[in-house]
Amino acid sequence: MVKRAGGRTVEAGRFDAFRLATRAEAMAGELDLAGRSRVADRLAPASGAVPVEWRIQGGRDELGRPMLIVQVCGALTVVCQRCLQSFAIAIDQRSELLLAHDEAELARLDADAREVVLVAAPLDARTLVEDEVLLSLPFAPVHPEGQCPVHAEADGTAMKHDTPSPFARLAAIKRRPGRT
Repeated sequence: MVKRAGGRTVEAGRFDAFRLATRAEAMAGELDLAGRSRVADRLAPASGAVPVEWRIQGGRDELGRPMLIVQVCGALTVVCQRCLQSFAIAIDQRSELLLAHDEAELARLDADAREVVLVAAPLDARTLVEDEVLLSLPFAPVHPEGQCPVHAEADGTAMKHDTPSPFARLAAIKRRPGRT
């Protein structure tokens, strides 16, 4: 469910972006990203429910062009690409999207160095929120500086690993007499 400005409650789904911008209305809600396949692939396994709060505000930019302001806030559990341990990453994304009616307008507005969305049909709020989350996630998530166990050696709290490197055995085989 979504609350619109003015107190009406509507179902999250498709909406007319130009109408929202013209009327300066807003939509807001909560979305569980665990059920969204594109984001779920980027989350740590068994993350459970992953709710994020979102708001889409219609309006006009300083030049009077229709736009949407999309805000997404929440926390996601991802896997650190250094140590392969799970950790939480905060999402606090705010994007201003200019709206274009057709390809020609898209190309003209895109030259402005702002984000532009082609709106040839109604937009899906859930897909728009999912897109914003994907854009805010790092390509290769890593723990914040000083919190990754792999880099703990720098502050003297190195983790001891009792398991030998899988490549140590390969190196031993390669050094055997009679091997070239």
